[in-house]
Amino acid sequence: MTRTRSRPLASRIGRRENSRAIDADRLAADADQTASDADQTASDADQTAAERDQADAASDQRASDEDQASADRQRGDADRAALVIYEASRAAREATMIRRLFTKVTRSGTSRSRSASAADRDTVAAQRDENARRRDLRAAALDHAIAASNAPLSEQLEHVLARAAAARDRAAADRARAAQDRADAAAERARLEGELNHAHLDDLTGAFRRETGRLALSHEIDRALRADGRFVIAFVDVDWMKAINDRDGHAAGDHVLKTVVWTMRSKLRSFDPVVRYGGDEFVCGIGGVDLDEVGRRFEAIGQSVQRDVGVTISVGLAELEPDETLDQVTARADAALLEAKKRRGA
Repeated sequence: MTRTRSRPLASRIGRRENSRAIDADRLAADADQTASDADQTASDADQTAAERDQADAASDQRASDEDQASADRQRGDADRAALVIYEASRAAREATMIRRLFTKVTRSGTSRSRSASAADRDTVAAQRDENARRRDLRAAALDHAIAASNAPLSEQLEHVLARAAAARDRAAADRARAAQDRADAAAERARLEGELNHAHLDDLTGAFRRETGRLALSHEIDRALRADGRFVIAFVDVDWMKAINDRDGHAAGDHVLKTVVWTMRSKLRSFDPVVRYGGDEFVCGIGGVDLDEVGRRFEAIGQSVQRDVGVTISVGLAELEPDETLDQVTARADAALLEAKKRRGA
């Protein structure tokens, strides 16, 4: 009689445990669906970033084609007509170089966006994996309840275990895909930034190379003319640079040059171009301020350089005049620099 009562009791316990496990599994499935939806959102954002990257690449290719066409137009005899064509094509090439420069910067930003999206997808994948682990635990508990009650629930148990295994496989695939996306985005960003730096920046100081710097200065002049028209060119030279190299070695001279550029960047605005014009000569463009204010800024720069590396700099300043070109205002700043060096005996 006791045996007859124990089986119904065990059966009721098994059914109760089974019901609880199925409810918990349903909640886990809902959480898994939520994570899957979030993963899809991150994937869509990644696709959008990839499409922007593709559009930027197409723009970069068009700029390259225009650059080549401009170079082709320069060939010809050195007569008056050819000179006119050369000047026009040179202006076109300068505009194209600026466009390619900013396209590369945009693509680098897109690459960072894709990396962030990949990190989001990895977080979602980790959540889905955690859901699968919890479902495994609940499946084990259900298996124990079935064994205790001898209830015929083997088919339901197999279904639960299959769903848990499928969730684990999806989570593992998502993690692998997210990790690959991050690696691809990081490699693309490093490639673009390396290409940008090598093509446009001085290897030693990080300042603009001379030709690219001219384009950046022209861009800042155009922006200043659209505003209040104020723009100042500062021509900077390190005093006694040859003596520093001869006395202390070229490594010490390189340190001086890097310190000069770092100091100028720290005391000027982030968008003020700093150009390595020659060996120890630099040109800076500052818009929206007058000559006196620029003079005060470079006096502070000179004091900081002297304090840090024990050398002085000479500076020549020239303020942009109406209808004046970049070459003209730079030439006046160069003349002012020569006068400053004479006064200092440098």
